[in-house]
Amino acid sequence: MKIESISARIEKIELSRPYAIAFRDIGDVSIGVVEVCAEGGLVGRGAASPEPYVTGESIERVSEVFGDLDGLTGRDARQVRALCREIEARAGDAPAARAAVDMALCDLFAQRVGLPLVELLGRAHDGLPTSVTIGISSVDDTLAEAREYTARGFRVLKIKLGRELAEDLERVRRLRAELPRGIALRVDANRGYDASELARFVRETEELDVEFIEQPSPPSRTDELRGLGEPIRARLAADESLLAPADALALLSRPRPFGIWNIKLMKCGGVLPALRIAELAELSGTALMWGCNDESRISIAAALHAALASPATRYLDLDGHLDLAWDVATSGGFVLEDGVLRPSGGPGLGLTGAQ
Repeated sequence: MKIESISARIEKIELSRPYAIAFRDIGDVSIGVVEVCAEGGLVGRGAASPEPYVTGESIERVSEVFGDLDGLTGRDARQVRALCREIEARAGDAPAARAAVDMALCDLFAQRVGLPLVELLGRAHDGLPTSVTIGISSVDDTLAEAREYTARGFRVLKIKLGRELAEDLERVRRLRAELPRGIALRVDANRGYDASELARFVRETEELDVEFIEQPSPPSRTDELRGLGEPIRARLAADESLLAPADALALLSRPRPFGIWNIKLMKCGGVLPALRIAELAELSGTALMWGCNDESRISIAAALHAALASPATRYLDLDGHLDLAWDVATSGGFVLEDGVLRPSGGPGLGLTGAQ
């Protein structure tokens, strides 16, 4: 299956609901789109949404990588692993750009085989509920947004914290007091707490049924978490501390600082590197969450297919497409019903509409 052409572009997309996290405010996103066309009219699609504050990758770097893809033209698209290794060798500093190429090639190959990507990878789950994220805002605005999402059928909320501990605690207390116990609450401090603040948060939310705490402190202070008790560490989820498979290996050193790993295709470089991390998680008994940035339906679908192919997957946080004012992919990839994500069932990523 020969690659006949590759096209790539950058789109800037406003968010319909701007939001804040611990270290910045977010009102728009730049997304890189790759289309790999092969013999027979098949088109594999991928999308990049870099996070410079986490990986150091800019959208300008994504554009540079996209401008250097001509060497793939004429190659056999079935050689997915070899082609992705070549891209990694010359763009190791650009994981989101590599992820876009990786998922486009995986999409193309699975279409050629005639199977959804998740089936080709080995489905382990039919579908799972995804959390929906609420950014940092006033307590009253947080409650209003939580009511909106639960009315739309979501049963898992992820609350961004990390700017002001006292307000964080009030936000979680009010949410738990108002919401039914059947609504799961997760929190993400985005590396905003020091050790004493984390200890206070854990202590004062002990009775509030917080499912887990994502990336409470900066990656440079990960080793400080190893000194916490195992019951606390089991409820901590690594995000910025886990970028690539090598980081996963380091996090397995005992005592393990995190009981949960958050895999993002934009951090690790795509479906294939993500599955290497997932295999380490499965072998070590580590629970997986699959997360995202603000992303196109294309890359959300790719993450979902990979997530449902890992027995270690326990949690999804794949809501990054919900607040885009428009999307480069208009339909397909997955179905979202009552907060549960399932693949759409079509071959490859199952995408059916694109702009």
